[in-house]
Amino acid sequence: MSAVTKKPEVVFILGGPGAGKGTLCRYIVERYGYVHLSAGDLLREERAKPGSQYGELIETHIKNGTIVPVEITCSLLDRAMHISDNPYKRFLIDGFPRNQDNLDGWNKVMADKVILKGVIFCECSQEVCTQRCLNRGAGGSGRSDDNEQSLVLRHQTYLQNTIPIVALYEQQGLVFKVDSMKPPGQVFQDGTEFLSKIGW
Repeated sequence: MSAVTKKPEVVFILGGPGAGKGTLCRYIVERYGYVHLSAGDLLREERAKPGSQYGELIETHIKNGTIVPVEITCSLLDRAMHISDNPYKRFLIDGFPRNQDNLDGWNKVMADKVILKGVIFCECSQEVCTQRCLNRGAGGSGRSDDNEQSLVLRHQTYLQNTIPIVALYEQQGLVFKVDSMKPPGQVFQDGTEFLSKIGW
């Protein structure tokens, strides 16, 4: 298969708010040169674009800790992969799919366009996750949802919606768990074990 027609390969990075998904992705990008696509970052960028047709809708969902309609997220992910000139065509997608609707939408729109290699699940206690997000907010993350009220809602959303998705992928033998309460370097080392297993 020529490099031109090669389908992008994807690994989903899942975990609660503050579980260290973005940090793990940064480490992997630095070492391997793959592309990190954060569903949340793409949505925040879209929200900030002047005249974006989705801006207001995205803001409402982010503030309420609810999940943005899957069509929007999928189209942003698809566009980001399409315009990427990464030679490896390997993408870490962080914070997606977050619920059954996300998964169904992805399967409908994206499943034939990419090869899903697996899921890295960052396991972290709610206390540690919350503290990390509050520290991030206090440090000027600029994220309207890094506050205690939003975090309670976000964690509930995560438990009710995302954990069942992890369980589904686990049944398919696609999930690799990392203890993301460890220091970032150690979490990265654990993650590389999975990457070598899938041939990345």
